[in-house]
Amino acid sequence: MEFALVLVLGLAAGTLGGVVGFGTSIMVMPALVLVFGPREAVPVMAVGSIMANASRVAAWWREVDWRTALAYAATGAPAAALGAKTLLVLPPGVVELVLGIFFITMIPVRRWMASQDWRLTRWHLALVGAGIGFLTGIVASTGPINAPFFLMHGLAKGAFLGTEALGSLVVYLAKALAFRTLGALPLEAIGKGLIIGSSLMAGAFIAKRFVLHLKPEKFRLLMDGLLLVAGVTMLWAAALG
Repeated sequence: MEFALVLVLGLAAGTLGGVVGFGTSIMVMPALVLVFGPREAVPVMAVGSIMANASRVAAWWREVDWRTALAYAATGAPAAALGAKTLLVLPPGVVELVLGIFFITMIPVRRWMASQDWRLTRWHLALVGAGIGFLTGIVASTGPINAPFFLMHGLAKGAFLGTEALGSLVVYLAKALAFRTLGALPLEAIGKGLIIGSSLMAGAFIAKRFVLHLKPEKFRLLMDGLLLVAGVTMLWAAALG
């Protein structure tokens, strides 16, 4: 029953993420932590995120900015592998604490970044990739912080969704490979990630029909609410642990 609820949540999260470009992990991660525990939830979510981002790339294939995605992923992928290795040596309870604080602090940070009138080049995105890649290796999702950088590069709608998804896809592949190499991603966890990822993929294709009619700004308050709920859930899990 718990797994079925996670799948339903995954479908909703995949749909929302397909519209605004992020939010899938934020919605699903607290449920995964409660069902599987934090040590297994992060690698499982990494597999699910690979599938979610792959579906967005497939949905917006013709509008992807390949050079921009490559610039971001070139530094983000090795940094994510390093972050994954760091995660595995953190003491028990710290993972939930880090996730909780990270989700909550992303609320004001995301709002501040979105208000800045900056124009970023591919070199800037390469620098951003290194920092966010490392954070992505440790936490479940950095999408709310990641998205403004791609928007400040001048991407919008399908081009933004597809390009950000491709860069993130490479980063999550590196993260999952690092977990697998370090023994933190057994076949059972991969199977769980594939099942959850299938619901995220379905949601991404459902979302495509809404993108041209709905503005991402309408989801800002909802996203802040999701971040707050996810953060409080993680802090509560850390306190119980």
